[in-house]
Amino acid sequence: MRTNKTKPFYNTTIPNDWKVNDLGSLGSFSKGKGITKKELSDEGLPCIRYGELYTTHDSVIREFISFIPRDVAKESKEINSGDILFAGSGETIEEIGKSAAYTKPEKAYAGGDVIILSTNENIDAECLSYSLETDLVRKQKRRLGQGNSVVHIYPSDLSKLRIPLPPLPEQKAIAHVLSLMETAINKSMQLIAQKELSKKWLMQNLLTSKKRLKGFSDKWDNEKLKNILNQAGNPLTPKENELYQQIGIRSHTKGIFHKEKVTGAALGNKRVFWIKPDCFVVNIVFAWEHAIAKTTDNEIGMIASHRFPMYRPKEDILDLDYLLYFFMSKRGKHLLGLASPGGAGRNKTLGKLEFMKLQIPVPTLKEQTAIAQVIQTADKEIQLLKTKTEKLREQKKGMMQVLLTGKKRLKIN
Repeated sequence: MRTNKTKPFYNTTIPNDWKVNDLGSLGSFSKGKGITKKELSDEGLPCIRYGELYTTHDSVIREFISFIPRDVAKESKEINSGDILFAGSGETIEEIGKSAAYTKPEKAYAGGDVIILSTNENIDAECLSYSLETDLVRKQKRRLGQGNSVVHIYPSDLSKLRIPLPPLPEQKAIAHVLSLMETAINKSMQLIAQKELSKKWLMQNLLTSKKRLKGFSDKWDNEKLKNILNQAGNPLTPKENELYQQIGIRSHTKGIFHKEKVTGAALGNKRVFWIKPDCFVVNIVFAWEHAIAKTTDNEIGMIASHRFPMYRPKEDILDLDYLLYFFMSKRGKHLLGLASPGGAGRNKTLGKLEFMKLQIPVPTLKEQTAIAQVIQTADKEIQLLKTKTEKLREQKKGMMQVLLTGKKRLKIN
């Protein structure tokens, strides 16, 4: 019989028939071993490297992306169904101790900096893994993280985590419900990946004239950017007591972000310019890493440093969206790299003169606009799917918070 009575747990309450456990009492800890990037192979025995716990796996390991030969496996740590894998280090306190349950029957192996909890028989590993990502437990993990630039957590720390858990039948029921939500999220993510591949195909073919849209047959010209772009942006002299908001540009074509406002005094002698909308803008330090975007009305009244030159297409010659999509393509990235001589990182800076000498294919303005519209349609479909996926994630998070604290109880057959 379930009881509706509750007992206190931190700043909330949990059902009276739930047990609060130290994580160390729910199983035994061990460490992963070895598995460097060089030791990976295209096939062989599946393995989990600690970074994949952040980038690939949610709360449950459902598929593998890494494999090792049998001779490497002999020197590695085997994991079994019912194990929970933790990332032993991370870049921020927020992500420290990210975990995922392993519930597959096949043999697999864990690399170094992976902490393994082999759970007891009366514990549902999947339910426990979900519990470890609730706000109640994440707050505890944040307090345990050690280090500055790289944050570490150890089995001795993890063993102290206090985990509220229901009886095993309810654990299994909660895991089943949350698993259904995760399946829906994964299907949505797979659809996004398919749509992104389709968009990539469109860009590779439409932006190189390998495929032409219906109704277009005119020959394309190659034009130097200096003939089709004008540099934009008026310089300003900041006033010490006034506030200014700067922009930044994310690498990998992830767009513009807005920084916190600062005073003119804080800007000092920094060379800055007013943002103009409807311009192609590039971060010269990371152009080779695809740090490009277009400005919009959202950036009116903001400023950018001299490291973010802006260019406006010449009217009746060049469509801004076509230009942006071209430089988002594989060929465009290659050209940005050619115009960014030097070594890696901050030594690999885009030369403004070299940039303006680059040649790009330029169809008629009408065809440019048509190409951009086709790619924009694909973009919108992807964005709608991402929005849907984010809503599913929020729903799952909400369900975790109520099911794994006992605020909502499932009917157990």
